Parts: sequence; structure tokens; C-alpha cells
Amino acid sequence: MKRLYYIILTLCVVAMAAPSVYAQEETNQQQQQRRTPQASRGARQEAQQNTGLPDLTVRAQDLNERNIQQIGNAPWMRILYREVDLQKDENAPLYYPVRPMNGQMNLFTTIFQLLSEGKLTVYKYMDGYEIFDEEHVEDFKEILNVARIYYEEIPGRAGEPASYVINESDIPSADVLSYYVKEAWYFDQNNSVFDVKTLAICPRLTTVDDFGALQTMALFWLPYENIRPYINTSYIMTSNINNAKTFTIDDYFRRRMFNGEIIKTENLMNRTMRELYPQPDSLKLAQQAIETQLTTFQESLWFKEDTTQVADSKEAKKTVAKSARGRVSSTKENKAKAPKASAPKAEKSAPVRSVRRSR
Repeated sequence: MKRLYYIILTLCVVAMAAPSVYAQEETNQQQQQRRTPQASRGARQEAQQNTGLPDLTVRAQDLNERNIQQIGNAPWMRILYREVDLQKDENAPLYYPVRPMNGQMNLFTTIFQLLSEGKLTVYKYMDGYEIFDEEHVEDFKEILNVARIYYEEIPGRAGEPASYVINESDIPSADVLSYYVKEAWYFDQNNSVFDVKTLAICPRLTTVDDFGALQTMALFWLPYENIRPYINTSYIMTSNINNAKTFTIDDYFRRRMFNGEIIKTENLMNRTMRELYPQPDSLKLAQQAIETQLTTFQESLWFKEDTTQVADSKEAKKTVAKSARGRVSSTKENKAKAPKASAPKAEKSAPVRSVRRSR
């Protein structure tokens, strides 16, 4: 009877302990599954620290806000779209180095690293127009899929987005051969300044399709003010003669050191230059005409002295000076030719005798 009692008691204890054992095993499995992503995330964080792209400080954010060019109240403004070919010598500073070297990286590598770290917000590229709002924010995973970039996705915890691990060799920096640059030429009436502001940039990826043909696609639109605080400290070499890195990428854009052809102007019909001028010769002439219009408008803002009046006054001064020199020379000649008048001789006066008083 006692044996039966102990047997029943043992079975009850085992039955009660079984769920806790299974729960402990599941907990161990979950912890083991979580350790692998955490290890990958730790490796990814170390890789991010090595990129040299830290978070913005409060001081940097304040400086960026103070340096923003305000164009909302400009009485005159013209929006242009340019295509910047990185294979040209003037635009090479945006392309090299293709791979990060000695802490230096090109523009697309910088953008890609910031995107992978979640520090930038980019927007969908739509042919013909662009909208920078929350509905048109481009997903980083979609960019990786469209560009066919190999990556490792690490699921995030509850409420956290997924993270991605990309090898440095898989970043297609060498295949981004051009950019679209949207800029605004405007006149600042308050400061009496005619200036240019870069509004947004769009990297264009060149790939080879299944048939061996080159294919170029625009990846996304990036507002320039979002990337400017980071490239404001990225120094680049802008000359083959002077190898000193004295300019930043921000200087390169703000000083307009690049060379880009006009491909579109903001117009009522929203048509590109190729649509308006299908012939290559007419397209080239139209692009030159726009550049001339901008230069002419800038020159017309400032008062210039009338060159005809200046020329007439200069001629009048020359004539007066010439006549004055002529009068002086004639006077000298007349004096030289005139006979010298003899001075009258002084008459002899009678001798003066001194009279001494006699004592």
C-alpha cells in the first residue's frame, strides 16, 4: 500500500514539473535564437563606428539650421535640373575614391552608409516630379532589392525596425556614374544677393542587364539639407596639381565647382529639354540660351556707369589737355622768338658830400 502511495506521489510530482521543464527549454531556445542576431548586430555596430559617420551633435544641428538658405520670399527664382556626369574631370571629386581609403569615401558611399544606419530619409523617384512627404518615403530594403545588393536582414525587437548587414565590397559605389542635381537660382532682395541653392540630388546607378546592355536607373531623391551636415566635414581633393584636401563636398556644391548640363527647367507643361528640343543642335543652343539668360539677369541687377558718357568725358579731357599743352608750347615759342629788351642805363648822380659839423 505504501509503495502504491509513493508511486502515485512520484507521478504527480513528475507531471507538475514537466511543464516547467518544457518552458525552461523554450526559454533557452529563444535566448539562443536571440544571441545570434545580437552578435550580428554587435558586429554591425562595430562596422558603423569604423565608417567615421557619427551622430550629429546639437551644435552641428544648430549650425546647419543657421546656414540654410531661405528662398521662400525670393521675388525672382528659376528651378533647374542638371545631369552631373562623374566621368568628366571636373566631377571626379564626387566619384573617387571608389572604395573607402584612409578614412576617405566618395559621395555615394557616404549616402549609403548613412542610409544603412537610419540617419537619412530619402524619397521615391518618380519620373517628372518629386514629392518630399511621409507618403513617398523610400524604404531602404526596396532600394537594396532594386539595386540588387546582397544583404543580411536581422529582425528587430518588438517595435524596432529590421537592420541590414552589407559587406563593403557589395556597395555599388563604382556603378553610380552620374547624379541629378536640382537647384534654384534666386535673387535675395533682403540681402541684395543673387545666389544658387542646391535643393536635392539623385544618384543614378548604371548596371548591365541580362542581354549585356547598359541600363541606368535613378535610385531616389535626397534633399540636400539632410545630407549637408555630414558632407560639411568630408574633405576631398579637387585638383591633380594641388593634392591638399582644402575643400569639402559641401563646398563643392555651394561653390558650384561641378559641371552639369541642363536637362530640365521647371515649366507649366512639366516637359524636359529633350521633349521641347528633340534635335541635338537645338538642344545645345537652348541650354546655352538658358545659361546666358541667368548671366544677363544677374548683370542687370546692378547699376552700371554709362560707357558712352565715360568715353565722351575722357575724349573731352584729352582735348582740353591737348589744347592746354598747345597754348603752353606756343607761349614758350613766342617768348623764345621775341627780342630781349635792353634795360635802361642808370643816370650818374652828383656826388654826395658829407658835411661834418665843426666844433
